[in-house]
Amino acid sequence: MLLVLTACGGGDPAAGGKGGQDPAQNGGGKQENAASQAVVTIAPKDGAESVATSGALKVTAEQGKLTTVTVADSKGTEVEGKLASDGASWQPVGHLAAGTQYKVHAVAKDSEGRESAKDTTFTTLVPKNTFIGHYTPEDGSTVGVGMPVSINFTRGITNPEAVEKAIKVTAEPAVQIEGHWFGNDRLDFRPEKYWAAGTKVTVAFNLDGVEGRPGVYGKQKKTISFTIGRRQVSTVDAGAKTMKVERDGKIIKTIPITAGAPSTTTYNGQMVISEKYKVTRMNGATVGFGGEYDIKDVPHAMRLSTSGTFVHGNYWASSGTFGSANVSHGCVGLRDARGAGDSSTPAAWFYDRSIIGDVVIVKNSKDKQIQPDNGLNGWNMDWSEWIK
Repeated sequence: MLLVLTACGGGDPAAGGKGGQDPAQNGGGKQENAASQAVVTIAPKDGAESVATSGALKVTAEQGKLTTVTVADSKGTEVEGKLASDGASWQPVGHLAAGTQYKVHAVAKDSEGRESAKDTTFTTLVPKNTFIGHYTPEDGSTVGVGMPVSINFTRGITNPEAVEKAIKVTAEPAVQIEGHWFGNDRLDFRPEKYWAAGTKVTVAFNLDGVEGRPGVYGKQKKTISFTIGRRQVSTVDAGAKTMKVERDGKIIKTIPITAGAPSTTTYNGQMVISEKYKVTRMNGATVGFGGEYDIKDVPHAMRLSTSGTFVHGNYWASSGTFGSANVSHGCVGLRDARGAGDSSTPAAWFYDRSIIGDVVIVKNSKDKQIQPDNGLNGWNMDWSEWIK
């Protein structure tokens, strides 16, 4: 033992050798191999389970500043976070996904530049109750300039700020896009004016782990996109009994129509085509009427409202009706042939040249303006009200 100690000493203290120097006389008392004074703390603790997806994750440093914080799931997808300006803490910008294991790696430096690291693992909760959002339009579709992004949630949302924050809608070319809630289960996004033709819109859902209402969490994480096609806006003048079809700024056709009769007038306002049916059944009982009508084969029908407003073909009225009299139960009728097989009729012509998301504006009807939530018709709300 004595020999070992002597060998490790490396010199004779009396001779002033290296091993015999007073540390205080070599480097001013600084210990080159001393441990870092920085202390890293990570919440939740290592190995924690059923961790909340919001508000639980935080990394802090004492007697030093954080220099590196990475949080990633098992696939390596990193969580975006924000480091405090003083380097004392780090928190995620958004929420975490549910039922997911995360690894945390954090490094801090003390005033001498010495590093202290800490690594932990935790798993977020697996929710018993979940919600999703049913959205329109469909991924990859080409739609008209009036098409909003409309999302209907399967559960009523009581934390709308968190849910809306988790859905990002962007456009190329860029334009301001804002969301508006209709009740607690529907969220629509749109720009101030109709989309420009050719715009590409992307919707990123990051709802997985968002607590939409107490104990109810989202479970969607996906991205969809759609394209705005040519600009087609058609204007129905219920007084003149005509519809002018405008394509990319030019009137390409004026079609005689029949609108709502005096006792069943057509709503005024901007309406968006939400569904198309080459042939469909229309039963008055489903929209609040009695037995006034039940037509099993209405041709070339395109929905304009949830409450039953359509622009559609009409084969049962005489050809002289169109352009001269309003006789419908609130829809806009165009001359057509039974069975939707005659492509030369005005209804077939309009149907073949229309897509989901095209705009149909009704004016000069002796009725009120359609409500913004009756169909995809948020354009009937002023922008100032929309963004409140």
